[in-house]
Amino acid sequence: MNETKLLERITINPKVFGGKPIIRGRRLAVEHILAMLAAGDTPEMLLKGYPWLEAEDIQACLVYARRSPADPQN
Repeated sequence: MNETKLLERITINPKVFGGKPIIRGRRLAVEHILAMLAAGDTPEMLLKGYPWLEAEDIQACLVYARRSPADPQN
């Protein structure tokens, strides 16, 4: 799946979760996924802990993080 398609999984709605980027409209913020990965959780652990979560959602979070406003290739 290309990056553009992956990023379609990330939504921002000011009325949901304080306008933070979330995964597929669910109340799970991209920042939480990234924090769990940074803390040492594996993608497999996240998928087990959130049964609705898909591997592509985790990949989308990583792409989203990489494409920061400071990224010249954004």
